[in-house]
Amino acid sequence: MKSQNLPQKTRDYDNHPIIDGKRWRAYNHRPDDIIISTSYKAGTTWMQTIVANLLYQDGEFPAPVSMMAPWLDMGLLPLEDVSAGLEAQTNRRFIKSHLPLDGTSFFEGNKYIVVGRDGRDVFMSLWNHHMNYTGPIKEVIAAFEQRAGRTFPTDYPDIQSFWQDWISKSWYDWESDGFPYWSHFHHMKTWWEYRHLPNIHFVHFADLLNNPGSEIRKIARHLGVEIDEEQFPGILERITFKGMKKDFGKIMPEAGEIWKGGGNTFMNKGTNGRWRDVLTEENLAEYAAAAAKEIPADCARWLENGGEV
Repeated sequence: MKSQNLPQKTRDYDNHPIIDGKRWRAYNHRPDDIIISTSYKAGTTWMQTIVANLLYQDGEFPAPVSMMAPWLDMGLLPLEDVSAGLEAQTNRRFIKSHLPLDGTSFFEGNKYIVVGRDGRDVFMSLWNHHMNYTGPIKEVIAAFEQRAGRTFPTDYPDIQSFWQDWISKSWYDWESDGFPYWSHFHHMKTWWEYRHLPNIHFVHFADLLNNPGSEIRKIARHLGVEIDEEQFPGILERITFKGMKKDFGKIMPEAGEIWKGGGNTFMNKGTNGRWRDVLTEENLAEYAAAAAKEIPADCARWLENGGEV
């Protein structure tokens, strides 16, 4: 029986065109599995690529990263196919999730990596992501809207209208922001409350940008992976923005089906601070108020600045 001092699943993140937490019912736990969790646009694919390079340090992956580390709670692909692909893997597995910790079962044997990023940078990246869906993805969303009777707007007239929805409305009743997705703040809060657990490791996007070598060594120690020092320069090169963009077909070959411009759109900038030229003083006050409502001050400081947890 699971200890009450460990995280408990208390919510279902479903009834959404993209995320469906109930799909984790198909997950068959293996004790050395690696789970990578972010809200969204905080460095998820970057972290998947880093872990892939730690597990396959010569860069010779047996499959694209998005297939090796599937997004299990993404509801757009047939669950049978995703589950079968996971079950067929014989090497150490790693899985992507955008679920808050209150929306997923917790396993003491797993290694968790939680990636954080300043919410203002997340928003800027999400704007590019959201406004570039292809026609087929919009058709899937439209079918959901007709079936569920809920609107998931895919076309905003400008970035300010998207900001107002994202910062002040929520998809789920227990959240206060994040519409039409889910809350960046609530996601982080659920993990932050259990940051003392030894199998949860926090990584900040800014720290990865500023000192990738040091951060990757910390990740390797957390995962119990020994780095081959002769391979390390190649790992560092392949996980740079330039290196990932160059070989994006080995990371997410399906990007062209989801976003106009494919990998070039998905790998947009890879930088922080672009919000400074976009968000107004009023926007920044709205952001501060939303963060204060959902997360404690120490968590807000870490999201903004990074550093040790």
